[in-house]
Amino acid sequence: MTFSLVARCAETGMFGVAISSSSPAVAARCSFARAGVGAVASQNVTDPSLGPMALDLMEQGMTAAEAVEQVRAQGKFIEYRQVLVVDMLGGTAIHSGPNSLGIWTQAEGRDVASGGNLLANDGVCQAIADGFQAAEGHLGDRLIAAMRAGLAAGGEAGPVHSAGLKIVDKVSWPVADLRCDWSEDCPIENIAAAWDIYKPQLDAYVQRALDPRAAPSYGVPGDE
Repeated sequence: MTFSLVARCAETGMFGVAISSSSPAVAARCSFARAGVGAVASQNVTDPSLGPMALDLMEQGMTAAEAVEQVRAQGKFIEYRQVLVVDMLGGTAIHSGPNSLGIWTQAEGRDVASGGNLLANDGVCQAIADGFQAAEGHLGDRLIAAMRAGLAAGGEAGPVHSAGLKIVDKVSWPVADLRCDWSEDCPIENIAAAWDIYKPQLDAYVQRALDPRAAPSYGVPGDE
């Protein structure tokens, strides 16, 4: 029902999550990231509380692996959950409960962890991790490339309808939080199109928050 990745940019320290599902509004329930701490995807019969739990544990000093062990110990009905974690040093860990749905699998690499369930085949998550590691450029570009690689490898067993892309950097809010909550077309390509528009403006939106006197105008009504 879902495939995703959590990742860290080793050059900038940014963290990101990209996710897609046949269910509506998957990113609203499943993607979590905190600047300077890490990123988490909590999916498969989702318990959204596991995302903040893992981030809190890592903010207290735990590694991704240690945080996942605590999630296993503290989480309810953990046998139904799938949780992907990347920490501030690029370490990764994954919990996939035995009651994960359909064909489920996972893959890890430096700075990236991928997981999925109800997949078309067991190679999808490795394709996502490999796609991220092979891609270049901004973290957002690499997340999109990884999701496209997963889709090309087969993706979910059925059509996906929602997707999301979340990126955090040095500020307390996500510097990008793009969602397609439902589409009969490809939601990953919808997110990719939104990213192409948003990426050139990302720094300006951060600047507007930090010091609007130095922020550029984009020519919208009332924006001078």
